[in-house]
Amino acid sequence: MNGTRTLTAAALAALALTLAACEREGPAERAGKAVDNAVSKAGETLDDARDKAKDALDDARKSADK
Repeated sequence: MNGTRTLTAAALAALALTLAACEREGPAERAGKAVDNAVSKAGETLDDARDKAKDALDDARKSADK
């Protein structure tokens, strides 16, 4: 009997957490996602620039070795 109560309480708690997570996003959450997306895009841009600079440096070294 006591185990059933514990299991029921755990199931209700899980359901409550699930329903709370389904709430509509507020302005802070939307702003946070926008910042995350901007930082991610900036990081990708920097990675691309780094790769291009590395390729250019490698090409310059190969040309200098000839």
